Amino acid sequence: MPDRSNRPPQLSDLVNAATTRRSFLARAAAFGVALPGVSAVVEACGKTETPAAASRGLAASESAGAAVAQGAQRPHPHLPNPDSKLDTSLKHGSHPSSATPGTTEGAASVQFHRYDPTLPPLSPGTVKHISMTVREVPVRIMPDTVVAGWTFDGDIPGPIVHVRQGDTVEFTLTNHGTLPHSMDFHAAQIDPKVAFRSVPPGGSVSYSFRPKYAGAFLYHCGTSPVLMHLGSGMFGAIIVDPPTPLPHAKEFVLVQNEFYLAEPKNGVAAFDYSRMLATIPDLVAFNGRPSQYSNAPIHVKRGDRVRFYVVVAGPTVSCGFHVVGEQFDTVYLGAPPGNAIHGVQTFSVAAGGGMIFELIADVAGEFVFVNHSFGHGQKGAMGTLIVDA
Repeated sequence: MPDRSNRPPQLSDLVNAATTRRSFLARAAAFGVALPGVSAVVEACGKTETPAAASRGLAASESAGAAVAQGAQRPHPHLPNPDSKLDTSLKHGSHPSSATPGTTEGAASVQFHRYDPTLPPLSPGTVKHISMTVREVPVRIMPDTVVAGWTFDGDIPGPIVHVRQGDTVEFTLTNHGTLPHSMDFHAAQIDPKVAFRSVPPGGSVSYSFRPKYAGAFLYHCGTSPVLMHLGSGMFGAIIVDPPTPLPHAKEFVLVQNEFYLAEPKNGVAAFDYSRMLATIPDLVAFNGRPSQYSNAPIHVKRGDRVRFYVVVAGPTVSCGFHVVGEQFDTVYLGAPPGNAIHGVQTFSVAAGGGMIFELIADVAGEFVFVNHSFGHGQKGAMGTLIVDA
C-alpha cells in the first residue's frame, strides 16, 4: 500500500475506513476542515427544523382507526378500496414515527449484513410470480444503528425484482404489519385505485401487469402519507430488460434513499415524519446502508462492461451519479436500447426515477462512485468499485 501519511486528506480517506454512524459523521466533519465549505454542510446536516405543520394530516380518523383495529374486510378486487386514503395514525409524542410494536422487538439480536447489489438473473418463462410480505421490524443499517423499519420482506430496500418487457407480472402483497400498507410499481400501467389500494393488517392484494417499457424503476408503498411509508423503508427496484438483451455486462442495482431519524430509544431509532418534512437527512445510502460499498467494495475485472441501475427512492433527495476517475460510455435516459447519450461525467436521477449507467472498466484501480451532491454523498451515498487487473 502507498504511504499516505504525508499527503492532504482525500475523498477516499472518508470512505475506506470501517464505518459506524458516529465515526462516519466524525470523519466527515474532519474531512470538511480540508475542503472549504464542507464543514458548513456537515454542521448544517446535524440541525433539523420542525415545521409547525409537521404533524398535520397524519392522524387518521377515529372511524378509520377503528376499522383497522376490528380487522376491516378485504375490498372486492374490482372495486376501489374505501381504505385507500387512510393516514398512518401512529404518533411519537407530537411527532409521528415508525415505532410500531414489531419494530423494537429483538433489536439487539439483529445482525448487520451487506445488501447484495448484483442484479439477479431472470427466471424462465414469460409469467413472473412475485410475492412480498409487509413486515414492521428492526433493521440494522450500520454496525451501531438499528432503525424501526417498515419493510417489504424484512429488509431495506426490498428485494430486487427482475423481469422482461412484455412479461406478465403476477403480484401478491400480504400485510403482516400493524398498519395499512400498499404497493405502487412505477413499471406498471394499471388503475391505482384498484391495484395500489391499501391493505389492512392481515389482508392481501393481488394484481397483474405487463411492463410496457424497459428500464430501472422504483416500487414503493403508496399508502398515505406516502412520505412516511416510503421514508420508513418501504421501497425497492424493479429492473425491466428490453426484449433484445443489452450487451453482456457486470450488472449492479443501487437504490438511493435518505434516513430521517429520531433519537434512539431502547437501541432503536424510529423514522421521524417531521424531520422528513424538514428535508435535512441524517444519513443517505445506496441500498439502505450508508457507505457499505466503501467497507465492502464491488469488484469487477479490467475490460468488463459495468452497468449500474440507479434508482432513487428519495423520498426527497436526487442523485447526481458519478464515478471518480471514469466517464460513462452510455447513459440511458429512458427505455433502452434507445434514449442513450454517451461520454457522460455525471447525470442526475430525480427522486422517484431511475436510469442506467454503463462504463468500460479499462483501467485497473479503485474508483469511488458517489452522489456528487457532496452534502449527501458524505452522509453515506458513496462506495468503491475495484477494477482488478
